[in-house]
Amino acid sequence: MAKLVVLYKNPTDKAAFDAYYESTHVPIAKKVPGLKKYEISTGPVKLLGGESPYHLVALLEFASTDALMQGLGSPEGKAAAGDLANFAQAGAELLVIDTKEV
Repeated sequence: MAKLVVLYKNPTDKAAFDAYYESTHVPIAKKVPGLKKYEISTGPVKLLGGESPYHLVALLEFASTDALMQGLGSPEGKAAAGDLANFAQAGAELLVIDTKEV
């Protein structure tokens, strides 16, 4: 499995971020071809050693890194990426990882 991990930094207006994210961005992102599973964090994102710079973590699962990259390169993937400017003004870090169960 491959995952896209999106770490959204703390926005100025958390309520506006949450409302836009769930009502607008999630439906756009769920159209990305090859997406198998979409999870988001609930509640505050915490660091064990102090305050976190992150407001929300999203985990998008695909069958493989190739499937993930193809999905992101599709028109739907480009639409999801383009939508970040509409609500993630504080920034976001996107990580691509392969996973295995151990």
